[in-house]
Amino acid sequence: MIRLYLLLVLFYPFVWAQAQQLNAIAATDRYNPVWTTQSSNSSESMPCGGGDIGLNVWVEKGDILFYLSQSGMFDENNQLLKAGRVRVHLSANPFNGSNFKQELRLSEGGITITGENTTVTLWVDVFRPVVHLAVKSAKPVTVTASYEAWRYRDYIIQGAAFRANSYKAPQKKIIKTYSDSIGFKNNQVWFCHRNGKGGENIFDYTVRMEGMDSVKDQLFDPLTNNTFGGRMMGDGMVPAGNDTGVYASTDYKTWKLTSKKPVRNQQLTVYLCTAQTSTQQQWNEELDSLVKDAAVHSRTAQDKTRQWWQQFWNRSYVFIEGPDSIISRNYQLFRYQLGCNARGKWPTKFNGGLFTFDPVYSDAKLAFTPDFRLWGGGTMTAQNQRLVYYPMIKAGDFDMMQPQFDFYLRSLGNATLRSKIYWNHNGACFTEQIENFGLPNITEYGINRPPGTDPGVEYNAWLEYEWETVFEFCLMMLETERYEGRNIQNYIAFIESCLTFYDEHYQQLAKKRGVKAFDEQGRYIFYPTSAAETYKMTYNSTTVISALKVILSRLLALPPEYGDILQRKKWDTMLQRIPPVPLREIDGHTVLAPAEAWARVQNSETPQLYPVFPWGIYGVGRAGLDTAINTYKYDPHTIKFRSAVGWRQYNIFAARLGLTGEAVALTREKFNNSSHRFPSFWGPGFDWTPDHNWGGAAMIGLQEMLLQAVDNKIYLLPAWPKEWNATFKLHAPYNTTVEASVRNGKIVSLNVSPASRTKDVILPD
Repeated sequence: MIRLYLLLVLFYPFVWAQAQQLNAIAATDRYNPVWTTQSSNSSESMPCGGGDIGLNVWVEKGDILFYLSQSGMFDENNQLLKAGRVRVHLSANPFNGSNFKQELRLSEGGITITGENTTVTLWVDVFRPVVHLAVKSAKPVTVTASYEAWRYRDYIIQGAAFRANSYKAPQKKIIKTYSDSIGFKNNQVWFCHRNGKGGENIFDYTVRMEGMDSVKDQLFDPLTNNTFGGRMMGDGMVPAGNDTGVYASTDYKTWKLTSKKPVRNQQLTVYLCTAQTSTQQQWNEELDSLVKDAAVHSRTAQDKTRQWWQQFWNRSYVFIEGPDSIISRNYQLFRYQLGCNARGKWPTKFNGGLFTFDPVYSDAKLAFTPDFRLWGGGTMTAQNQRLVYYPMIKAGDFDMMQPQFDFYLRSLGNATLRSKIYWNHNGACFTEQIENFGLPNITEYGINRPPGTDPGVEYNAWLEYEWETVFEFCLMMLETERYEGRNIQNYIAFIESCLTFYDEHYQQLAKKRGVKAFDEQGRYIFYPTSAAETYKMTYNSTTVISALKVILSRLLALPPEYGDILQRKKWDTMLQRIPPVPLREIDGHTVLAPAEAWARVQNSETPQLYPVFPWGIYGVGRAGLDTAINTYKYDPHTIKFRSAVGWRQYNIFAARLGLTGEAVALTREKFNNSSHRFPSFWGPGFDWTPDHNWGGAAMIGLQEMLLQAVDNKIYLLPAWPKEWNATFKLHAPYNTTVEASVRNGKIVSLNVSPASRTKDVILPD
């Protein structure tokens, strides 16, 4: 029956497409959040954005407010600052009546706010860093737009406020968040923050404290002279003075623009610019150029932005019917949040992305400025960041992965110099808590290091010897070639350098301890290593072994244009030297071990299941599935740490193992509405709000329930419950998309493109 069904699908693809065509845009719009009451504060905001700009938008006491965030606004302390807050007041105010409505229009990427025959439209240009607000009213209104800045003065950073920057902890010297330059010019509000105040910045301090001064002139430095800000202007609007106030726990100063007279139509535009320039004048010229370019394209900008969002929603989707439709609704909402940084220079941060709000509404003890977030601004934590980017693969959002890949490529030189300075060997050493310039976070590295401590190792109980997490991003780079057919030549040297580090470093360590570089089977001796942050001082860590085994195998499987004969010989030689994944017995069951041996348990991850996800060595359609299931069911730490909160990935493990009941329960928990007004503002979890690795892990698990790619095969519904009726479109390897409708556990329609891949589809029993 299965073969007959597949033949019918192959024979009638056009008929099927005509009969089953789904209007993804209309289906997505069903999930538009609509609020008919105003918000109490910024925690009840809606996300809005595009390109590399994020806005938190809410209406409070009749005023429209929104925070401005842009990728790359890193200050001297490597804190990711907001550009400011905008408040729009209409007089007479149309939003205090009973017909108020605020709607996020997903298919357009913008927000509309209506009341008393007045409509305000807010949207962000996907292709230029420009925010647009348009007022249309049946009766003339006076529009006042206020730029509200809390950085109108310097702030001395104290106590827990350090957790938002790369110092992380109080210092012996005074550390400040420095003021911006703000003022009126040509009927506009100008605002700018230029790094350079206060002498030594966090990059300088990190280089000095980590013993890298001798190569400082060779290091990539994204902070020195980093400059960001912009202009706010409105057609026919003029300066209306200054004011002061307090919002949440932060005082601020305002610069106001107002309509010369009451109007029915009013345009307000905010231009943002982030650039590292040698002079302030150069940044001014970049901003001037942006304003001129936006003016040239003003007539088509909104249409092109809408077209971008529509093609975004047509790439992929998951629509579930019935009581559990909340899952697919929140899946789409969170994917929208990710889409708002599709074109950024810097990756989406796991700890809030571009959509953090006043911290006092996440934790009353953290009464700091709106710039605050836990776990830093320029610090990237690999185990968290990976969960933000993995779901983009099956969603087909390959272009959105570029900022994360570029982050690592920019840091390659610095990570390679670490190996040269500390150990005098080749290869790039990337740590887990890494700055946006490729060196370890200085506090995690450890300032008070005992004499004789290896200078290349973080003196940190959680992070010591945890260097393998970079390979998950190597895997994603390789997946873009396998899924999309993208040319990844510019990533090969990066991947090779990460492999070279392990090859040379662990031979060096073995020779320091004894005569031989390898064990008696001629294999690497991976000691000391780490299995995530949890199993420490490990011998032959499962995460290290799995990562190296998969990355080397995938390199060797690339088309012949990747790697010459010598490179491929090196990859093959390394692969033969990788030890097997460790196993052990628990209550008579063979299970995956986190390592052959370890000294202690430090955290609560489950690296013994990383051979299932992300590495795909075990799972549905692969040998040893029972061993992996035993690990999920019987390993005491696996049982102890199981939950759906934050970065926990048990929903992914369950899906990859075909454990439908577990996958359903955990997925429901993951996709439950957040505790905040916007449903996918999860958190803080272990990190911050909105918790983007919470959302990413939820997306991955749902995708894996629907579709798993094993070698050339595509397994459909490997962990899908019969009671969930759904329609979906997801991506699979080799430029393949799969569109299907599921009813009562059966696939009732299927369209595989290209059709030749239909033969590789494995339907559920």
